[in-house]
Amino acid sequence: MTSLVLTDLPVNLIIFILSTFLGVELIRHVSRLLHTPLMSLTNAISSVSFVAALIVMSETTNTFILTLAIVGVALAFTNIVSGFLITDRILRMFRPRSEANKKSSK
Repeated sequence: MTSLVLTDLPVNLIIFILSTFLGVELIRHVSRLLHTPLMSLTNAISSVSFVAALIVMSETTNTFILTLAIVGVALAFTNIVSGFLITDRILRMFRPRSEANKKSSK
């Protein structure tokens, strides 16, 4: 496994910043009807990020990289959990009233 070279850091930061702006612009123009499928897709992407950050955490000895990996794990985990909670809440809105009342009374 190759280690992070210090000269790659500015290039990686530029790629990260550009991809962040691209992601924000793409999500901003998504129809509200596609919100739930999009949320499911971002949960899948966050789970990949979560696993990748765990792998980095297990193999690194650099404190800075370890700190970034811990932050990545925390953010990805928060996104995964909140995404599933929001998706479940949205899907509950489309259930018939009788089925929703049965589940809430249990």
